[in-house]
Amino acid sequence: MKPKELTIRGLILGALITTIFTAANVYLGLKVGLTFASSIPAAVISMAILSVVKDSSILENNIVQTVASAAGTLSAIIFVLPGLVIVGWWTGFPFWQSFLICVSGGVLGVLFTIPLRRALVTTSDLPYPEGVAAAEVLKVGSGTRGETKDETGEAREGLIAVILGAVASAGLAILTATRIAAASITKQFTIAGTASSGYDIAVSLALVGAGHLVGLSVGMAMLTGLIIAWAIAVPILTSMQPAAADVTVAAHTIAVWRTQVRFIGAGAIAIAAIYTLARLAKPVVGGLISTLASSRATEREDDRDRDLAPSWIIILTIVCLLITGWLAFTFARTTVLAPSAVSLTLVAIPFVLIAGFLIAGICGYMAGLIGASNSPISGVGILSIVLCASVLILVVAPTATSRPALVAFALFTTAIVFACATISNDNLQDLKTGQLVGASPMRQQIALIVGVLAGASVIPFILNLLAKAYGFAGAPNLNVITQNPLPAPQATLISALAQGVIGGSLEWKMLGIGALVGVGLILLDTALGAANKLRIPPLAVGIGIYLPMSATFAVVVGAVLSEWYTRRALKTPNPDRAERLGTLVASGLIVGESLWGVINAGLIVGLSKDAPIGLVPEDFAPGPWLGVVAFIASIAWLYSWMLRRARTAPPG
Repeated sequence: MKPKELTIRGLILGALITTIFTAANVYLGLKVGLTFASSIPAAVISMAILSVVKDSSILENNIVQTVASAAGTLSAIIFVLPGLVIVGWWTGFPFWQSFLICVSGGVLGVLFTIPLRRALVTTSDLPYPEGVAAAEVLKVGSGTRGETKDETGEAREGLIAVILGAVASAGLAILTATRIAAASITKQFTIAGTASSGYDIAVSLALVGAGHLVGLSVGMAMLTGLIIAWAIAVPILTSMQPAAADVTVAAHTIAVWRTQVRFIGAGAIAIAAIYTLARLAKPVVGGLISTLASSRATEREDDRDRDLAPSWIIILTIVCLLITGWLAFTFARTTVLAPSAVSLTLVAIPFVLIAGFLIAGICGYMAGLIGASNSPISGVGILSIVLCASVLILVVAPTATSRPALVAFALFTTAIVFACATISNDNLQDLKTGQLVGASPMRQQIALIVGVLAGASVIPFILNLLAKAYGFAGAPNLNVITQNPLPAPQATLISALAQGVIGGSLEWKMLGIGALVGVGLILLDTALGAANKLRIPPLAVGIGIYLPMSATFAVVVGAVLSEWYTRRALKTPNPDRAERLGTLVASGLIVGESLWGVINAGLIVGLSKDAPIGLVPEDFAPGPWLGVVAFIASIAWLYSWMLRRARTAPPG
């Protein structure tokens, strides 16, 4: 009998898990500017709950994590939507407008990933670290339940590997949350007088796990980006613009990276993304043709390669664009832009359609390259708002009267595109997981749409709650409970960009330099490929420039360790088994820290404390050294365990 896959109980369970992950992601995104992919924690929770149901299956577990991850990733809409409050246009988040922004953009994100599935998942060699990790977790759960045969005991060994990785990463994350061990090692310093630079190394085993899964090529590309940013660009720019007398070296160095160097990374990402999309044009067209052909398949043909029917894709796309048009028109009609409401609507609809599809490809590729958690989705938001604002000022000339409304309209329209981007950033990971466990793409796509609806119904309530409790830094007109506003770093930056473009005060120089860097990286990567050398993916280099070092350095460490471990594994009696052990432990590293991230976010919100389990002051002197020692000791213990197991005979 065919195992159950798309079930009502699976959809309901996924929607319930959604509430937890969405709340955690919204808060953390507004607090520190980062969100985490919820696929793996959702898979673990789903397995635990459905294990008590006799007829549950790996495919049903996959549907649960698909729903939860779609909703969890939609929470990244907070990188744009709070901008409407920050610029003073909204004083809260109207439910139906916020809900429909998330739904129209999110469902388009699902639809746009359908033709991309074959190009970026089925026929691609992208590593999809989180998608592979989620699949390994689901397979381990399947084997330990007895759903599949486990004659050699590898499922039991795999479960031990996942648990060890999860315990290690969660344990280290809990230790850093107590502040006894520091969560990062940070220092800024001067170089030859006025120049300065710095380092910020996160003590994160989850990032090491991601690095292990993405491999050496991506790791070296990100290291190249770090060198460009912190060894070249930051020292040059800080020497050209010395810090003022009342500004510290640390503050000046970070400000230069955030306001200038980061835009070099954004420009490099833009050029590399365009180049990547150009190279993907042929397989994407092939994917469209395959989707059409697959829809005509009979029931006797493989259900594991059938997408949502083209007729449904077209109908749902039209519905989403009609919602987009209605949202844009009603928004413009209530402002001083009312005379141009029709013109602005006619610009917004194709912008959402064309930019949304292109961004779906960019985000899908980046998620496949380094994982959804580490994908610089806010970089895509930066490019989107710059493009949208630039187009709008061609339609309506900005004046002192119209400028605030144009800024708000640009943020409103970009929010829809960004909802599309957030879903695309995670959905292809889910489809990769489905491919590895033998799921039906069509059923997963239905689950993804359910996940979008679940997340969209929760996000406005959470945003309103946080806006009333804390408010956002720089936002006027908010009557908040506390005097400790959430920084909302991405929304603040994107709002400033919209105001800069429409006000004519944006500095384009760094974006242009980044574009030139991107061209150089493309030429370098092409030359390395022709010479049969290790490739340096340009997108990953741009990511290394754009993201903070705290989010990338540990990934580089994991990539180097992965290469070292793989070479050692080749000398073991069963190299394939040794490689699987590495993948499972790396998956566990992501699982443990992700689950603790959810729990800690709940503690932060519930107790209204930045460090709810902090035992010592933030400046606890031994903290950095203890963090480094615990980090290195954990890695040494895990990798030595894997190699010892790999050298023994297979379990029986």
